[in-house]
Amino acid sequence: MEVKAGELLESIHYPSDLKKLGEADLERVCKELRQYIIDVVSVNGGHFGASLGVVELSVALHYVLNTPYDQLVWDVGHQAYGHKILTGRRTVFHTNRIYKGISGFPKRSESEYDTFGVGHSSTSISAALGMAVASQRKGETDRQHVAVIGDGAMTAGMAFEALNHGGIENSNLLVILNDNCMSIDPNVGALKEYLTTITTSRSYNRFRDDMGYVLSKLSELGPNALQMAKKIEKSIKGTLLKESNLFEALNFRYFGPIDGHDVKQLVKVLKDLKNIPGPKLLHCVTVKGKGFALAEKDQTKWHAPGLFDKITGEIKKTVSEQPVPPKYQDVFGHTIVELASMNPKIMGITPAMPSGCSLNIMMKAMPDRAFDVGIAEQHAVTFSAGLATQGMVPFCNIYSSFMQRAYDQVIHDVAIQNLNVVFCLDRAGLAGADGSTHHGAYDLAYMRCIPNMTVSAPMNEEELRNLMYTAQQDDMGPFSIRYPRGSGVMADWQRPMRAIPVGKGRKICDGEDVAILSIGHIGNEVLKACYELGPEGIHPAHFDMRFVKPIDEELLHEVFSKFRKVITVEDGCVMGGMGSAVIEFMADHGYAAKIIRLGIPDRLIEHGEQPELWAECGYDAFSIAEAVKKITVSRPTRSLAS
Repeated sequence: MEVKAGELLESIHYPSDLKKLGEADLERVCKELRQYIIDVVSVNGGHFGASLGVVELSVALHYVLNTPYDQLVWDVGHQAYGHKILTGRRTVFHTNRIYKGISGFPKRSESEYDTFGVGHSSTSISAALGMAVASQRKGETDRQHVAVIGDGAMTAGMAFEALNHGGIENSNLLVILNDNCMSIDPNVGALKEYLTTITTSRSYNRFRDDMGYVLSKLSELGPNALQMAKKIEKSIKGTLLKESNLFEALNFRYFGPIDGHDVKQLVKVLKDLKNIPGPKLLHCVTVKGKGFALAEKDQTKWHAPGLFDKITGEIKKTVSEQPVPPKYQDVFGHTIVELASMNPKIMGITPAMPSGCSLNIMMKAMPDRAFDVGIAEQHAVTFSAGLATQGMVPFCNIYSSFMQRAYDQVIHDVAIQNLNVVFCLDRAGLAGADGSTHHGAYDLAYMRCIPNMTVSAPMNEEELRNLMYTAQQDDMGPFSIRYPRGSGVMADWQRPMRAIPVGKGRKICDGEDVAILSIGHIGNEVLKACYELGPEGIHPAHFDMRFVKPIDEELLHEVFSKFRKVITVEDGCVMGGMGSAVIEFMADHGYAAKIIRLGIPDRLIEHGEQPELWAECGYDAFSIAEAVKKITVSRPTRSLAS
């Protein structure tokens, strides 16, 4: 649904149009831009609070910088809606995150203003530093390079690695720290406390108001004057606020904190900073959800609220007369509390996603046994490994695509030492509107090649509970359980838990002509396909493998002894996934059969609703039924019942 923008915003198609306005007009531009984001997201959905919080910063940056020649990197793309609207995409912004529409994140293939693809956090400083060094190499000394990083993203080790390197490169790099004390959930850790100390130091705030201006003017008088001013400023900062040495010690010129919602001040400061060479950090204090009272009050809830009434703030929910199955993440959240009440060794760990993965349920019920470690997946895994060495049973809950960031730790710190860390991989498979940066396409493949690792996936909520129960038993070693974003299929899911024999699948239904082997939730699409095929006289057998590693060899012997036509179905990459494991078994044991593998093809899948993407990739119920027909006999096709 397209929404009309305000009069000034309507006149802005690109930053060149914004630059035609006077500074006195910028506050009105910000007001119209903020309202436009509210208007569009309320009816089309998407991320919300993060972009509202940087409206003034977005306007100021494009007003002062010569984008896209000056390179601007957003970290992460949740902040970039205003940026997209100001850079040629206002008229298509209503397609944001919709199938075949524009991406919810900056994307190089979408616009020259999107200098770097971002979806995972904490990459901006490294990317902008690489750009700055390259520009220096090419002699482009007038080119600006700006990384806008949220304070939550600053908790990741990669951000500190980039700061450590950036401080020794005399490159034209500006890091803007968007300090709102939030990622998706409230920030945690010592860095948050440090930033709070800076923002509340009265003596330091009085001093910093004028120092940036002085430095920008002295830089025009030559390097000697600038160097002397830097020494004076550093000495005074050390006296007024010893904590300021965190960024200064890394050789970044620190400016701030300033009000990130004062667009005129932002413009003035950014103009001054353009004249100061070398690595710089500007500390902006903002409010996530700024300008929408409910989002300011409950920033976690309004990170990505879905559709809502922009007047009343009522979040619109689908009403059903039938009992609604829970989300898999909530099944995890309630089940880990049940298990922890029975097993005092169980601990919960998440890297900054307590509400996203529902570990917040355990954090409320057992606050001393559940940990949010910040956006730090590598640390989360090795912290879990440390717990496991002392007899604890850590459930480390990380989104499948984020787990990729800690792959070395999974191998080196968990698998090699054969430690009982339970990896609960949320958002496995095609994750939906967040697109290729968030699809959990690879975990079955990258986990099954690791020695000592058990790799599993439940077909429904009851199976998830049983796998969690199984994984916390003695001597289980590294154990991976993957499940998708969204709801399951069982309204009556809270059943007594039982152990599942590791490496054992199950027969869902017997059949003839063709066997379908599935893994995980996508097996429910197989059930729909089998139901549809029945009236046509086609009755495939269906097996839920449950484990990719160890794979159920007894079950596979049964399948290949009876069937010469086999279809594998997985919500994961076909290269190296469950289908590959089945083919390897067939080759190793001398069987011959025709096999069709259905899953995520060897290409990047864009954003859209999960059923749309399953259909695009050829493993929704209709596509599965068509594959069965193709491999058995040629029959007239018809649409699946809705």
